[in-house]
Amino acid sequence: MYALYTLLLTLTLPFALLRLLWRSRRAPAYRRRLRERFGRTEISPAAGGIWIHAVSVGEVQAVAPLVRLLLEAHPEQAIILTTTTPTGSDQVRRLFGDQVLHAYMPWDLPPFLTRFLDRVRPARLLMVETEIWPNLLRLCRARGIETILANGRLSERSLRGYQRLGGFARRVFADVDRVAAQTEDDARRFRKAGVPGERVVVTGSIKFDMTIAASVVEQVEVMRRHWAGRPVWIAASTHEGEEEIALAAHARLLRRLPQALLILVPRHPERFDRVVPQIIRAGYQPVRRSAGQLPGADDPVYLADTMGELPVLIGAADAAFIGGSLARVGGHNMLEAAAQGVPVCFGPHTFNFALISRMLLEAGAAREVGDAVALAEVVGDWLSDASSRAAAGEAGRALVERNRGALQRLYALLEQEARPRAERPGRPQ
Repeated sequence: MYALYTLLLTLTLPFALLRLLWRSRRAPAYRRRLRERFGRTEISPAAGGIWIHAVSVGEVQAVAPLVRLLLEAHPEQAIILTTTTPTGSDQVRRLFGDQVLHAYMPWDLPPFLTRFLDRVRPARLLMVETEIWPNLLRLCRARGIETILANGRLSERSLRGYQRLGGFARRVFADVDRVAAQTEDDARRFRKAGVPGERVVVTGSIKFDMTIAASVVEQVEVMRRHWAGRPVWIAASTHEGEEEIALAAHARLLRRLPQALLILVPRHPERFDRVVPQIIRAGYQPVRRSAGQLPGADDPVYLADTMGELPVLIGAADAAFIGGSLARVGGHNMLEAAAQGVPVCFGPHTFNFALISRMLLEAGAAREVGDAVALAEVVGDWLSDASSRAAAGEAGRALVERNRGALQRLYALLEQEARPRAERPGRPQ
């Protein structure tokens, strides 16, 4: 089965390359450093470092507090952070500069992985959330590299997909040394997938342990002063089709609140320019943040076409819609809004944040919407009623505070795993 998997992956490699090149038409960063996808990296850390793989921006942001803890506790140990997207790479550089080493994750083929592992020589691999790669796990086990799935989540849908692969999937999951699951349900599904029960622990979601930097708070206040009391909402991390829904909702909202401002933040930078014609067709002249502009009192739509500013833009809004949830993407992190006391709404497709979205709804900190009409109604209600908006926002902030602690539990687990093998409880010998 491993040979068949490797053969199939090899056959798809030309298409993966073509996809990268196609995406590079609008985002040139996708064709840069291509050699790293083949395991050819320039980084050369001392042996025995920690390799952390975080797919893109969201995973990098989630694991950032843990990286800071590790940098402080083990300054002598190299930390290698890999991503698969250029936006993830940019986020690594923005957050850590030269404190960590960065490379793109090689494709899951033995020659590429062998080349990368020979160069990097990590002692441990920390994979964030759902990164299960058969050849990578098999090679790590053969080399004695410990593999830990951090902030692990596994949906019922994904479990069913793995179970269709039968014994092969169970062998793959059995190669994971430790799973730090977000919830008891995730832990149960990992055990059903094939991870031995004693290797699975529940640590909670580290996404609750986010901190809002003082610089973000300062920038939020500056931006709010510029709004001068205007009702402002944000459509954050939107995907194809969601900008049209947000713009249609805003048109309805303007009939109710003529001074309302929509901050529109597409998820992927290669789509920034493509969103401009949509805004114009909707009847608005977009103000672009990349041009260094701020919207005037009569500008209804602000296109936030820059990277790394989402926490500030969310904090400066009175209400937030989180994208990837009306499109069938699985949603994005709603806690960036909740942690700042901003009430949040999202569509029905939140399977990547199933627990978090449910907790927010049950706490009264969020609302689910299905179309432009519902979106306009929910946002309009919040923008029109300061007390209900404040109650929902405070419920979200309180929920985040109550659920902090996963970061410390995960860090304690990593420190335990770093002890000599004979001293580790629950670790396979």
